[in-house]
Amino acid sequence: MPPLSSLDRARAALEAGGRFPGGALNPEIARSWERCVAGGLDPGQRPSEVVVPFAEVKARREARALLRRLALAQMQLLYEQIAGSEFMIAFGDADGVVLDTLSDARFSESEAGRAIVPGSRWDETMRGTNALGLALVEQAPAAVYGREHFFASHGRLSCVAVPIFDPAGRIAGLIDASSTNEARQQHTHALVRMAAAAVENGLIAQERSDVLLIALHPRAEYLDTLSAGLIALSPEGVLLSLNRPARAMLAGLEAEPGQRFEALFDGNLGAVADEMAAHGVARLRDRAGSLLHVSCRRLAGRTAVPVKAAPPAVTPSKASVPTPAFVCEDPVLRRRMRGLEAAVRSRLAVHIHGETGTGKELMARHVHEISGRTGPFVAVNCGALPESLFIGELFGHERGAYTSARNEGSSGLIRLADKGTLFLDEVGEIPLAAQSALLRFLDTMELRAIGGTRVVKLDVQIVSATNRDLAAAAAARQFRSDLYYRLCGFALEIPPLRARSDFDAIARHLLALHAPDATLREAALQRARLRPWHGNIRELQSFLRRAVLTDDALDEAEEDDEPADPEAAAEVCRHCADTMLARLRCRQIREAYRDSGGNVLATARQLGISRTTVYKHLDDA
Repeated sequence: MPPLSSLDRARAALEAGGRFPGGALNPEIARSWERCVAGGLDPGQRPSEVVVPFAEVKARREARALLRRLALAQMQLLYEQIAGSEFMIAFGDADGVVLDTLSDARFSESEAGRAIVPGSRWDETMRGTNALGLALVEQAPAAVYGREHFFASHGRLSCVAVPIFDPAGRIAGLIDASSTNEARQQHTHALVRMAAAAVENGLIAQERSDVLLIALHPRAEYLDTLSAGLIALSPEGVLLSLNRPARAMLAGLEAEPGQRFEALFDGNLGAVADEMAAHGVARLRDRAGSLLHVSCRRLAGRTAVPVKAAPPAVTPSKASVPTPAFVCEDPVLRRRMRGLEAAVRSRLAVHIHGETGTGKELMARHVHEISGRTGPFVAVNCGALPESLFIGELFGHERGAYTSARNEGSSGLIRLADKGTLFLDEVGEIPLAAQSALLRFLDTMELRAIGGTRVVKLDVQIVSATNRDLAAAAAARQFRSDLYYRLCGFALEIPPLRARSDFDAIARHLLALHAPDATLREAALQRARLRPWHGNIRELQSFLRRAVLTDDALDEAEEDDEPADPEAAAEVCRHCADTMLARLRCRQIREAYRDSGGNVLATARQLGISRTTVYKHLDDA
C-alpha cells in the first residue's frame, strides 16, 4: 500500500476531528480549514447551498453595471482561451454571490456545475474552503484543488479565484475558473489574474472622464502590458486612483489618492506631458530615486498641463474655443465635455455615444471646429455602406482592383479627410472584416489603397459615434475590443432629451431657427417637458416644424397630440391612467427609476421630487 500523502494525512485528521499535521497544507488552506472547524462546519456533511432569488441577482447586477460589463468581456476571452478543458468561469460580487457564469456543456451537467449558478453564495462560512470564498477572506488570489476543499463533496472540484479591486482599493468582485479536473492548471491561474487586472484597469479608466491616465513601468517595452502601473490624475495633477502594479512600483512613497504628482515624482507634470506628446514615452524618477518610463493612455479633462502644440496645419487659428452651434447648458453634458479641447489637441480619437437624435453629428462637427483643422469634415455613415464595398470606399482602390471597383479608381473617404476630421457615424455597424484594417490605420495613420503599392501618411482627427453599447458588443465578440478601446481615447455620452435640464433653451433655440416670430409659453413648455421624446432632439425639431407649418397654436397643444405608443401607454401606474399629463409624468418617473438602476433616492434627486412621490408611481410596477 503506497504511503499517504501529506494532504491525505491532513484530510484523515480533519474528518476524524483531530488536529491535522503542521506543514501538511498550504498556509492559507490550513487557516481556512481552522476557520471552518471553528465555525461548526462538518467536512462529511453536504454544505448549505444558499441561492438568492433572481430578483436580487438582477438588482446586484444593475448596481454593478460597469464592473459587470468589464468582467463579462474578460470572461468571454477566458472562455475561448481555456475551451475544451471541462470548466466554468464565474463572476461574483464582494459578498460571494455568483452573478454570471460561462460553462461548457460537460461541466454544467456535472454536480459542481449545477451548484455554481447565478445567485449561489460561495462565502466560506457556508461553503467551506473554496477559491472564491478564500479569495474574499485573504483579499488575494486563491487556488483550491480537489481534496483541499473543506467539504468532501467538493473533492473533485478544482478552482482558482482572483479578486477585483476598485480604484479605492476595495474588493469589488471576483473572477473564478473552476474545473472537475484535479490537475493544477497554473496557466489558468495566470489567465484569471490577467483578466482581473484588465477589469481593474478598466474601472480606473472609466471612473471619470476628466482624468489624465498614465502608464508607468521600469522598462518601456512593458508599458502596454497588464504588468504596467496605471495612475489617474485630476486636471490639477492630483492622484485620484492607481492600480496594484502602480502601488507596488511606488512602494515606500505615500502613493494614495489626494497626493500631488510632484510629491511622488521628481519632475513637473507639464514637462512630462510635453515629452510624452513629443516622443510617446517619457522618463522620470520617483521620489525614492527609481527610474520609470511613462506614457499617456488618455488625456481628458480641463487640465492645466501644457501639451505640445500641434503642427501649424492643425493649430487652432483662434485664441478661444469656438462656441458650440447647439445648446449645451445642461450641467451633466457640460461636465462630460470637460477635457474635450485637451483631448483634441492631443489628437486622441473621440467617441460619442447617445440615443438616436441626441445630436451626435453636431457634437462631432464641434470637435472639428475646436481642432482648428484646415481640412474638411468628412462624415461616413458606416451602416449605409455595403459590407462588400466597405474597405474599398473607406480606404480607396486602384482601377480594376476588384470586380465592383470603379473604372477610374477611388482615393477613398479617409484620404478626403486629410488635415481634417473623419466622422465614423454608426461605427458599431462596421463589418468585422474591416475592423482590423481600420485598427491598423488608427495605429499608424498610414493608408494604402486596395490594389495599390504606395503608402500615404495622413493627418486625420478621428471621431466616431453610435447608439449601440459597444462594450457589450465587444464582450459578445461582435466588435473588436482593441478597436473599441482605440476609438475611445475620449468618450463622451450625450444625455437623452428627457434627462436634460436645458430642455426649454433647446426648444426655443430650435423654434427660433424655423420660426423666429413664434413663441412658446410656459404652459406649452411644461407639457412638452413631460413627453417621452423617444426620438430626442430630432423628434422635437420635427414636432416644432409640423406645428409651424400647420399653423397650430404652439401654446395650446391638444391632449390627443401625444404620440401613439401602446407600449408606453401601459407603463403607468393605476393612479395616472386618466389624463395625458399624469401619464407623461408617471412615465418620466418610472423611466428615471429604471435608468438609476432602481435607486429611489437618485430618482428623486434627479427629478426634484420627494421619495414618497417616487414610491407612489412605483406601487404596481
